[in-house]
Amino acid sequence: MVFIRLYREGKLERDDVRAHEIEALARQDDVVLWIDYTDPTADDLLGVETVYGLHRLAVEDAVHDFQRPKLDRYPNHLFLSAYQAALKPGTGELTVVEVSAFVTHNALVTVHGPEFDTDELTAHWDSETDLAQHGVPFLFWGLLDMIVDGHFDAVQELDGYIDALEESLFDDHSPDHDLQRKTFELRKNLVRLRRVVLPMREVLNTLLRREDLVGCSPAMQPFLQDVYDHVLRASEWTESLRDLVTTILETHISIQGNQMNLVMKKVTSWAAIIAVPTAVTGFFGQNVPFFGFQSDYGLWLSCALMAGGSIFLYLAFKKRDWI
Repeated sequence: MVFIRLYREGKLERDDVRAHEIEALARQDDVVLWIDYTDPTADDLLGVETVYGLHRLAVEDAVHDFQRPKLDRYPNHLFLSAYQAALKPGTGELTVVEVSAFVTHNALVTVHGPEFDTDELTAHWDSETDLAQHGVPFLFWGLLDMIVDGHFDAVQELDGYIDALEESLFDDHSPDHDLQRKTFELRKNLVRLRRVVLPMREVLNTLLRREDLVGCSPAMQPFLQDVYDHVLRASEWTESLRDLVTTILETHISIQGNQMNLVMKKVTSWAAIIAVPTAVTGFFGQNVPFFGFQSDYGLWLSCALMAGGSIFLYLAFKKRDWI
């Protein structure tokens, strides 16, 4: 499936362009095209590959999934591989959607799966119509800005989940297995997000250092700098949250260890208390004559020793908050 938008002299003219019109429109200097493919094959891209001189290695990367985020430079175009990120409402599970883009002098060609939100992208472009006069650099900036803003929003939502996790860390009624599960899920999401956020720093850094690249213009550099600032904040935030989740897990393990020590102290204290009557009854149960043997006061003496010793140990342990 292919969707094509036509901009002429900085204004959106058509959004119903057919694929067979691309070759003729590509020859017009005042025309800029956004050509959007959903789940194409290499054969589907053959037309634009010929018209715009796309490198076959870049085309191969575009039709194969799980490329790392990157910006490749070719003689007459750039190739971008990036990921849109978002958290599923309710579950908090991180989803990433791959998108590839070919950036030429007069066209932006995007390739992605059906999960990619093109409506959000077009709405972003339509809200900045005053920048459309810059052509392909404007379209390329809009794509990068939407992707990075999605990363930033995902980090912000994960931060909220971690705040809730911190509050439940010292909650005695919070099940340990539930806390551990949430901690590992958050760490997994942060690791996945880190893999798509951090490489974007190099992508934006390259675009800012090389104004002569295809798809770049001096007028759009301040806007790319703003995107770069968001990338830095998102990447640093991701790193700090990952460290925070590790700290939460270590703190939880430490709390569990302290609770286990408390249990062991109580068990040991009660064992010591129980040992007193055991020792007394063992002594008086000897089958040999001793003080109080075969007399009533021997029974009362043993009971007094058991009660007195147990009470003494109980009060001593209670004072130390062991029981």
